[in-house]
Amino acid sequence: MDSALTAQLVQARGENQADRYQGYPRRTKLRTYPENPADKTIKLNLAPYHSLAPKLNALQQKSNRISVEVVGQSGLGRDLYLVTLTAPESPAQTRLQEQFRASIEEGRKVPAGLYKAPVWINNNIHGDEWEGTDGALRVIEHLATSDDSETKNLLRRNRIYFNLTANPDGRVAGTRQNNAGFDLNRDFATSSQPENRVMREIVENTQPLMMLDEHGYVENTLIEPTTPPHGQNYDFDLYIKHGLANGLVMEKDVQSLGHPEAAKPEIPFRDYDPGVWDGWAPIYTAQYSMYHGAISYTIEIPQQVNRQAYDTLPATELQRRTKINTDVVESTIKTTIDYVDDHRGDLISNQAEMFRRGKAGEPQREIPDGFVPGFGPEDRYRTEFPRAYVITNDRSAPAAARLVDLLVAHDVRVERAEKPFSLGGKRYPAGSYVVDMHQPKRALANVMLEQGSDISAKVPVMYDISGWSHRLLWGASIDIYKNGPFHFNGKDVVAAAPTGDVGAAPGADLALTLNDAKDANAVNDLLGRGIALRRQDDGTIVVPAADRLAAREVADRYGVRFTTAKPGGTALQRKTIAAAVGPDELQVLRESGFDVRTISTAVLNAGFDWSRIDVLFVSSGLNYTQLTAAAKAGLDEFLKRGGVVTRGATGGKFNVDAKLLQATPVAGWEDANGVVNVVNGTGPIGTGALQHSFVYSPQWFTNLGAGVTVEQRYGSTVIAAGHWRPRDNGTGGQDAAAGQAAVVSGTAAAGARVVLFGTEPMFRNHPKGLYAQVARAIFWTGTR
Repeated sequence: MDSALTAQLVQARGENQADRYQGYPRRTKLRTYPENPADKTIKLNLAPYHSLAPKLNALQQKSNRISVEVVGQSGLGRDLYLVTLTAPESPAQTRLQEQFRASIEEGRKVPAGLYKAPVWINNNIHGDEWEGTDGALRVIEHLATSDDSETKNLLRRNRIYFNLTANPDGRVAGTRQNNAGFDLNRDFATSSQPENRVMREIVENTQPLMMLDEHGYVENTLIEPTTPPHGQNYDFDLYIKHGLANGLVMEKDVQSLGHPEAAKPEIPFRDYDPGVWDGWAPIYTAQYSMYHGAISYTIEIPQQVNRQAYDTLPATELQRRTKINTDVVESTIKTTIDYVDDHRGDLISNQAEMFRRGKAGEPQREIPDGFVPGFGPEDRYRTEFPRAYVITNDRSAPAAARLVDLLVAHDVRVERAEKPFSLGGKRYPAGSYVVDMHQPKRALANVMLEQGSDISAKVPVMYDISGWSHRLLWGASIDIYKNGPFHFNGKDVVAAAPTGDVGAAPGADLALTLNDAKDANAVNDLLGRGIALRRQDDGTIVVPAADRLAAREVADRYGVRFTTAKPGGTALQRKTIAAAVGPDELQVLRESGFDVRTISTAVLNAGFDWSRIDVLFVSSGLNYTQLTAAAKAGLDEFLKRGGVVTRGATGGKFNVDAKLLQATPVAGWEDANGVVNVVNGTGPIGTGALQHSFVYSPQWFTNLGAGVTVEQRYGSTVIAAGHWRPRDNGTGGQDAAAGQAAVVSGTAAAGARVVLFGTEPMFRNHPKGLYAQVARAIFWTGTR
């Protein structure tokens, strides 16, 4: 980055760290970027990323109704712009608006005539679904510059927020994913990506009454609400009334554009079968935003211009299509703004009622058939909220702290006990965390902390994942207090308390149990310093007493806890991994502190130096049978001394083709996914593992040879939460998987130690409590 850009970035950050009550407009002189002729939007006659800052700078000079703030940076460092359109406000007026917003969150009524109704428009979260940005620019310019009294009065009553491009790196490159390879519209419950953390802050801070997430491409146009299953934690009666009504209004306005390509918009709630376009998981922008009080929509514009179409259609045809798409985006935004303006009072009361129910601990409402046209038994999903959750350090202190920090970042209220207390007949120490479920955003708290449901029998298909659980998969110890008297005095948590500790007496060797990725971080940090660690048979890592100071440093840095070590252990060196893995797995391995070299079939065929590699990790992009003779020879030589960890269908095939362990991989139903019950073995990988794991296109292993250890089996009841049905021919279902080997280990005839995962322990950087299992596999396979 050159000095001029650095100076502009510093200036922008400084201006945007001002008091949030500073009033409007909030003018930021945006740093500008050099023209990039490789920007994929140029061929489409859409706005390249480098054109956005000059455009916004000019509008800020021209109008006092537009404010632009840099709310973060993408993975590659591009600025993320929050554009606000509203009538000018003094700091006192802005402070009053914030007081109103806070009152609504407490479930209190506010004077609808004085509160500026917030609307949030999110654009271009999938980088190669471009036109949301361009349609938003049209609306932004109109609202900022139009002299008609209707527009001026509209902005006196409302604030319209635009995340102009949620994925600028993908926009420039023409990829659905961000630069790290993540689908940002699957990351909200985890918030692993910087772009998602920015969007999370936007929805929390603006608390929109309505929001749109502009996508593409579905023929004719798609406008939510969704099919069932609807998230069981929603106060769905407060959503669907306005959700369907505005959806129908948007449909009519899109039709009025006169484009034959958008003549018959599709509304999944009305037009699709259950599960085809569901609203179950809190991983999508629209569904996540509902937990913050928004009536929200995913919008899919009609004419495909990405992927094969981008490469094969003439530029003139692509530009014709983008014009239609941009018209549709503009229509949905303008219609939604008008709907909010026309129904402000009811929408404000509606949002306050959601938060009031949560704070009062009221049960969800029973919604009768016909509540809105088409609502029936297939739409009825409900849950019973517990009275509280208690998070302790019993299993993993770093996991508990990480979960608490995530909940707080999501605007879930958490308290920390300053004294010991009793709840539900159990005694808890001071320092335990309590999530009192009598709170405004109880639905968001519960969707993260509950187990979830096995909905396999309720719908034939699901759009994406059907199970997740921070309680079961993140490694913290969490108790559920279902109901009864609740007397607890705690202090509100802003950030989790430090957890690091060195509990061994001076002069004693120190032991670290691998229960969390932070434990792996600490081990890799110490190995990187050249400290002579030992690994014991149960996976415990031993630090010599002479290196107590270094142990103290990593305990403070990563929040890990050392205890007194037992004698014994094998010398452990730092592990370098050759990884043929997906982007999510690559991020997890590197975040855990491993030295990772990415490989593929093509990389090995081009020539690869195995001399410094300790472990091969295979889950995608490597096919043993497609290697050249020279590449096979180099890999086979490595397999005489190195370790191997595999995952999924690609990993299972690699194991068979390379003749490593005698274990036949069996594929479950390809669309199966969710949280599964597992039974742990006593081998080096199963020992100490969680009692739940995660699957996505699950595998298991049969016909196990002598010396192959079952580290983990699927439980007799397989799915704890998710969707797993048999295929039409009866194969691949839960019954077939029950009791089967999900993770196995052993030593290949050539000498390699091998671990095969049929589960998904690093899926989308989400099941963080499973990462220690991966670290155990790496340290075990890479140690002789």
